[in-house]
Amino acid sequence: MAAACPNKEENLKHCTCTYDCAKRGMCCECVAYHRAQGAIPGCFFTKAGEATWNRSAANFCKDCGAC
Repeated sequence: MAAACPNKEENLKHCTCTYDCAKRGMCCECVAYHRAQGAIPGCFFTKAGEATWNRSAANFCKDCGAC
């Protein structure tokens, strides 16, 4: 079990991810989880890109238009 995040409430105020999971608001855990999965956290995407729930690097590149 992860330690309590002292910043969780503040993080939740700025979290743009719409997927409800246990890591929501705990940015360090979220980023580590997605990195291990070869994916990108929802908060890195535009609102439209995040809404697809496709967290792949290819979708991120398509979403941001930088690749």
